[in-house]
Amino acid sequence: MSKFIIQVNGAAYASSASYNAYLFAKSALEMGHEIIRIFFYQDGVYNTNTFNSPASDEYDITQAWRSLATEYDLQLVNCVSAALRRGIISETEANESQLSHWNMQAPFIMGGLGELVTGIEKADRVVSF
Repeated sequence: MSKFIIQVNGAAYASSASYNAYLFAKSALEMGHEIIRIFFYQDGVYNTNTFNSPASDEYDITQAWRSLATEYDLQLVNCVSAALRRGIISETEANESQLSHWNMQAPFIMGGLGELVTGIEKADRVVSF
């Protein structure tokens, strides 16, 4: 079986990139492959916004990522630089900046490009969406 790093560059509802990444990850895990981590980069960090609120007849990709992470004990890592630049703030960053609100929460975590690189070193394949 293969070990994957999945990099999500597409925003939650701007294209099909995030949904395709989710379907790939789910299928790979169901087939017995390992996903070292899923790394949200560039506009992909918008997937982790807790305030995403799709209409009731639309697919909730943010919730889908959360459920997948819980079911398979996955690391969902936001590139901290890309996230902060786009207004995605974790509780830790909010506290450090003395902000009263944040819009990212577990199971999503913040990390740097080092998280991507160390994952790539352990992976057989990197798949980017």
